[in-house]
Amino acid sequence: MKIALLGYGKMGKTIEQIALDRGHEVTLRANNTESIDPVLLKNSDIAIEFSHPESAAKNVNLCFDCRIPVVVGTTGWPEEMIHIKNRCLDEGQSFFYASNFSIGVNIFNEINNHLSRLIEHYPQYKASIEETHHIHKVDKPSGTAIKLAEGMIENNQNLNEWKLDEEGDDIIKIHSERIDDVPGTHKIKFESDIDSITLIHEAKSRLGFGFGAVLAAEFLIGKIGNYSMNDLIKFNI
Repeated sequence: MKIALLGYGKMGKTIEQIALDRGHEVTLRANNTESIDPVLLKNSDIAIEFSHPESAAKNVNLCFDCRIPVVVGTTGWPEEMIHIKNRCLDEGQSFFYASNFSIGVNIFNEINNHLSRLIEHYPQYKASIEETHHIHKVDKPSGTAIKLAEGMIENNQNLNEWKLDEEGDDIIKIHSERIDDVPGTHKIKFESDIDSITLIHEAKSRLGFGFGAVLAAEFLIGKIGNYSMNDLIKFNI
């Protein structure tokens, strides 16, 4: 598989090493939209996009222009996401998006959904999320924290919205910190006056994210439409 890397920072370099170890070839390395060579992109089988929120939609549209399937891990651009997904369907393109490619995080997310359903019957438990990432992460809260909160709201009618550092009976308070080179830690807490339940996922390195992104690229080849980690990992909870 010939892979174009759109975004060649620490994450891009991690993905490159994993891809090479799995027998793939990297045909393009680009740090911004202007440095993407359309000829090299068209000679690729797939693109993996880990850049910046302001570049993600441009990069995906360029891939679509070249009819190249694209896997995207850049978060923080929700306004353009609907257009991208609609274009994918309208033109028969291939698009895979995840806020977090870690297999462990996605299992963590399913456990969170299940716990939220169970605890719906006990409204005395108040929900909160804490997330910590490296200082170079631009968006706050993280895309993973938002997805976790959305899952809690979908599975628990006592919860109606999430807010950054704001509390309320029907609000999920999300607190974000940016510290040094932390790959990513997410903590979910359901707390009452008498006890608390806490779920924690802690990434030890970027390897889990890179491995999941390469798996997603392998999965997307030959498929048409919009896909996510739920399609890659079949859950039966």
